[in-house]
Amino acid sequence: MTIRTETRGRGALYRLLAWLSPSFPTGAFSYSHGLEAAAAARSVHDRATLESWIAAVVTRGSGRIDADILREAYRAAAAGDLEALDTISRRGSAFRATAELALESRQQGDAFLKTCRSAWPDPVLQKWAASENGVCHSAVFGAAAAFGGIALEDALLGYLQAFAANLMSAGLRLGLIGQTDGQRILAALESVIADAAQAALSRDPADFGSATFALDLASMAHETQYSRLFRS
Repeated sequence: MTIRTETRGRGALYRLLAWLSPSFPTGAFSYSHGLEAAAAARSVHDRATLESWIAAVVTRGSGRIDADILREAYRAAAAGDLEALDTISRRGSAFRATAELALESRQQGDAFLKTCRSAWPDPVLQKWAASENGVCHSAVFGAAAAFGGIALEDALLGYLQAFAANLMSAGLRLGLIGQTDGQRILAALESVIADAAQAALSRDPADFGSATFALDLASMAHETQYSRLFRS
């Protein structure tokens, strides 16, 4: 299979913007990715610490894992290799340090796939989805991006920016920052996210993994946190 060239250009950009919009019903707003526990412990308490936290997640944590999974799923989808897609999705689900982080990825993936199949049906994506019980969000996004004619570079950059923006939004709702500081964080992270997306294009698959132990511990603490706003 080859990516359909007629969907490139404005149509591909339109899909990318729609799929990464906060209005796309993946439920991302209900997850903090361990940030709520870090805020409760005062490990993250202001603009500077939130910016550092998000940068670490994107470059060395789940963002790095998601970027690699997205890249491999995109290439498998472009080649029409549904068996490889299954393997990549399972790998993306397995490499989550805690139950909540795994639930976050799986539930967002299932929600994305259900909505995408309904609004932007693709025969190959429909066929792959039929054999998959719970999908990794970054894997199904990468596959959909390939089927939709979205360039891999754009898919990676867009996905990581949306991931960072959702963490910033969680910090905003937790009262760590105001709206203007939230935009300052996203502006400061522009080069960080661009570099992370570029690195994923050429990273050796053997370098797969993450190293954000503070986030993992925060996520574990969040599982038993007494009062909370978010699901992770």
